Amino acid sequence: MFLSKTKAKEVCLMHLHEVVSGMEERIRGSYSEDLKLDREKLTDMMILDGCFILTLLIVVSKKSWRKNYSNDPIFTLRWILPTLRSDLLLLENQVPLFLLQDLLKTSKLFPSSNLNEMIFAFFSYSIKKPKEFWEKRKNLDASHLLDLIRKTYIPNQAETPTVPTLRPFLSMILSAKKLRLRGIEFKKKEKFETPLDITLKNGVLEIPKLTFDDFFTSLLVNCVAFEQFNMRCSTEMTSYVTFMGCLINSEEDATFLSEKGIIENYFGTGEQVSLFFKNTGKDVAFSISKSFLSNVFEGVNKYTSQGYHVQWAGFKYTHFNSSWTFLSPFAALMLLLFTFFQAFFAAYAYFRPPN
Repeated sequence: MFLSKTKAKEVCLMHLHEVVSGMEERIRGSYSEDLKLDREKLTDMMILDGCFILTLLIVVSKKSWRKNYSNDPIFTLRWILPTLRSDLLLLENQVPLFLLQDLLKTSKLFPSSNLNEMIFAFFSYSIKKPKEFWEKRKNLDASHLLDLIRKTYIPNQAETPTVPTLRPFLSMILSAKKLRLRGIEFKKKEKFETPLDITLKNGVLEIPKLTFDDFFTSLLVNCVAFEQFNMRCSTEMTSYVTFMGCLINSEEDATFLSEKGIIENYFGTGEQVSLFFKNTGKDVAFSISKSFLSNVFEGVNKYTSQGYHVQWAGFKYTHFNSSWTFLSPFAALMLLLFTFFQAFFAAYAYFRPPN
């Protein structure tokens, strides 16, 4: 299909073969494992995979191609494209982004098109963001599709913090329900660009809504795996998973955050959400001091360590969390008041008997 279009531009399979075979060493150097393929087989595989991915991107992003493939099974069966979007972001399925760029350039099909924009158009069906969001990221440099999509989730202000010599409150945080008992207020963040844009201000922890579905969970797992295996890669996704894993320690925590509008759960039960973060964050290498969320970790621990708001929060949620827990101390108070008044008037009548 791809070659049937390039022939009109006087580009044939031989031209693609020359370009890809010339990148053999660079392609092999992109993988951690030794690719046990000879030059010819490696070149053929990269051309086939590269042309397949480019055809997907072009058909979805370019209206001029879409009508030509209206009867193709890939674009007529509803479940195939969502499945392909997840499959193309699996760590083991990555091809170098420079390969796709050079194949597109050699094909002469869309010489003025930006490959990143085509990729974003393809994945925008699973990642619902406004046009301005993608426009700001069209010049991102990345190793492959997974790395590119991962970088779109990194907040603009995410930087490696400067580490002071002494940070006594810099440690893991308690679960969401325990933090609530210590005065932390949870709020769904309304204005944000990515789910990682978490902030803390005056005891209010604002967290963007997390749409918990098959696509995002698969993306998180593969991003964390990529960050763990690449020493030159930043670790924002790992930090996010660790932070949310601390908050969601049980099914009750997941339910509580769902009630706050922070989690939109299409994944299953609250227990499954909790288990997902526990399993994804298990045994990962994580430096809290170098995390872009280190100030949030520190701020939460500092705010919940002492102060009247901590005691008041515990008292409030213990005795006034619901109408039933409120009625019990209220009834006790009223009984105490009635007993007091009864004793008062009994004594008053004794010392000041009526005429």
